[in-house]
Amino acid sequence: MNWRCLGTRPLLALVLLCAIGTSAAAPAPVHLDRSGEKWAASTLRKMTLEEKIGQMIMVWAHVQFLNVDSPEYLQMQEEMRTYHVGGFGITIAGEGGMLVKSQPLEAAQLTNELQKDSKYPLFFAADFERGLSMRLSGATDFPAAMAFGAAGDKELAREFGRISARESRAIGIQWNWFPVADVNSNPANPIINTRSFGADPVTVGELVAAYIAGARGAGLLTTAKHFPGHGDTDTDSHLGLARTTASVDRLNSMELVPFRAAIAAGVDSVMIGHISVPSIEPDPNRPASISSLVVTDLLKKQLGFHGLVVTDALDMGALTRVFSGSDAEISGAEAVEAIRAGNDMVLIPGDLGGAYNGLLGAVKQGKLTQERIDQSVLKILRMKASVGLNRNRFVDLAAVTHEVARPESQAIAQNIADRAVTLVADKNKLIPLTAPTPPTTQLASKSTSQASGLVAVIFSDTARGSEGGRAFVSELRRRAPNATVFYVDGSNSAAVSQNLLTAVNGAARVIAVAESVPSPRRTTQGHASGSVGMDMGPAQLLQNIIDRAGDHTVVAAFGNPYIGSGIAGVQTYVCTFSNTSVSASSLAAALFGEIPIHGHLPVAIPGMANLGVGLDRDSVTARLGALGN
Repeated sequence: MNWRCLGTRPLLALVLLCAIGTSAAAPAPVHLDRSGEKWAASTLRKMTLEEKIGQMIMVWAHVQFLNVDSPEYLQMQEEMRTYHVGGFGITIAGEGGMLVKSQPLEAAQLTNELQKDSKYPLFFAADFERGLSMRLSGATDFPAAMAFGAAGDKELAREFGRISARESRAIGIQWNWFPVADVNSNPANPIINTRSFGADPVTVGELVAAYIAGARGAGLLTTAKHFPGHGDTDTDSHLGLARTTASVDRLNSMELVPFRAAIAAGVDSVMIGHISVPSIEPDPNRPASISSLVVTDLLKKQLGFHGLVVTDALDMGALTRVFSGSDAEISGAEAVEAIRAGNDMVLIPGDLGGAYNGLLGAVKQGKLTQERIDQSVLKILRMKASVGLNRNRFVDLAAVTHEVARPESQAIAQNIADRAVTLVADKNKLIPLTAPTPPTTQLASKSTSQASGLVAVIFSDTARGSEGGRAFVSELRRRAPNATVFYVDGSNSAAVSQNLLTAVNGAARVIAVAESVPSPRRTTQGHASGSVGMDMGPAQLLQNIIDRAGDHTVVAAFGNPYIGSGIAGVQTYVCTFSNTSVSASSLAAALFGEIPIHGHLPVAIPGMANLGVGLDRDSVTARLGALGN
């Protein structure tokens, strides 16, 4: 434990001291020993061709309570029995555009049940880019990667990896599809954005390496993605083929820098993106994920990576549009081309049977040799042994309540979010705000805006904001109980405009929280290639607020830091780089002077600020609701 990560809060150290000695035994660091080597070689020799093919495929498993005789569970049994899948990617269901989070214990129960029913130990992987809280309720709530870039401390990234590893392994997940090694040099990028550590390749590489060290040291396999770099693109590859026009020299000096750092740090796998890279692969119909020039020549030969190479999800629009035919035919063609290019494992095919039969048929037809299949499967088995799956594939359900969301882990996550808050501009020195005086009896008879003195506007994709947006309102209410709050989204911006602007005109202070984070397949304002910006209606309403009350309005970029570049006249601008609950707490505490502000921009914001900008503010009051109060 690096105590420096806790900053200056002495009570947090007390929490840590109280918790020492209560945890379950930590998983061993990632390491392939001699017995693991022997197991992998012996297991490979026993496998049929069909079983080997199955090991090279991973599909989704949706975490929820499942009776073992339910159709959903029986389907996963069938996938193991018929297709011999090598593992499952853990995810959750969506409903009405929202994720329906499950619980850590349900995840642990599911992984144990599936392991019990599988002939060979299964890999369980997840895209826990913000830790388990990405998919599960009640886990430690970390901010997005870019927040670590703003905080500027490699030790925080190492702690992030360590805690994510312990929580993941507690519920039976051995492999995280993280860190994102993309350099977000393009402000118009609709899908990477805050998932990246920033825009400086050296800094991104250092944070990537630190996360890998922390995670692997606590037993979690890691993945650097999306090779050879998805940062300088303007298309969401879930929707269409992203393209980078970078020259070879530019790739070497920018995009590839963090991947080299990841390889040097011992990253276990590299995920290949569905990205067109003309400077490496001239064929426009051959994305990086199915290009031997990218996978074999560039990654393996030139960069010297010898670990597991995996595709991004095969069901993404960037790749499916390259092929034609039925779903099964498309998945089969994708899988075969991916393995021929040098990938070892294909993730999330649109049609499992199509991918499996396509690979099996390719071997029988001589398009792929059995030796080539054996090379990849041996890598997979060795990686499984490196996290002890050859010895024990199950987790202790009783340990989940000891490992997940430990108080010291929560404290570290909050400290990271605190240190990420960045004050980009404050022309009129509005920060720190002072809580409005409660209204008198006389004021109470007047309009709400006049009575409160403070108006907050939460711009979001949904009618009542995200979990983080609602958390910010809750934090605000504790400090300014009489504040007037408006929720604005694309569907109601016109309807609330008049009342909102009237309230703004009478307010002493306005807080405009612009919430936007990268989300697969999200489009706005007719952008078919994806968007991480605001819808047109809310964006225009925010501009109207600035036009009327810009001198006493704080604009908080609650996620995407580039939002401010599209709004003219912003005078006070704060970035959190994340819209999680911990970021909501940090934003409220920073606005009211309860924590210092020392973050610095990990990206440049066009027309507003250069990379590295950040105004310092000292704290002036104690944090509301701090530990021990």
